[in-house]
Amino acid sequence: MHTLEPFYNWRHIYVSEEDQRSPFSGRQYSEFEFSQTVYNYYIHPQWDDFGSRTLYLKVLMADYEERYAIIELIGEWNDAVENDIMELKREVLEKFMYEGINKFILVGENVLNYHSDGRDYYEELYEELSDENGWAVCLNMPEQTQYDFKHAKLNRYIELMELENWRTYKPFHLFKKIDNELTARLTN
Repeated sequence: MHTLEPFYNWRHIYVSEEDQRSPFSGRQYSEFEFSQTVYNYYIHPQWDDFGSRTLYLKVLMADYEERYAIIELIGEWNDAVENDIMELKREVLEKFMYEGINKFILVGENVLNYHSDGRDYYEELYEELSDENGWAVCLNMPEQTQYDFKHAKLNRYIELMELENWRTYKPFHLFKKIDNELTARLTN
């Protein structure tokens, strides 16, 4: 796991630690000191800690004019023990929502497991985003993780989508593709 780096090809467009409106503004990273772990496995030091012991993230893009953020996740999403959705909502998503962002793309291809505990924070997030004509999408979550997420019926609140080649898009084009697809689903 220590070799899995956050996607870095958009760093010429956006860097979360240089964004004063980002919850990770001013963070400093080491390329050589591995200190964070998911269970007994070290992860790359570029991933950001937001309060969970098993789930980490990297804000790849936050566009305040278009009102969207793209966030990559790694680890285990564990609501049963860690209440990760509460931490993610309170420590990251709400801070962006306060800055006007109302559409979130969560890249979940490195979310290895999901453990459910309840729907309260998912419902709350959904309602708050819906009030602002927003949404949350989890992109490319692995099949076994999707199974547990769907079994808990949480895909009612965070849409699950597949897009194999998301890295070939520029951030705005990825956002528009997903936004257009969601709009098409709602109008059909």
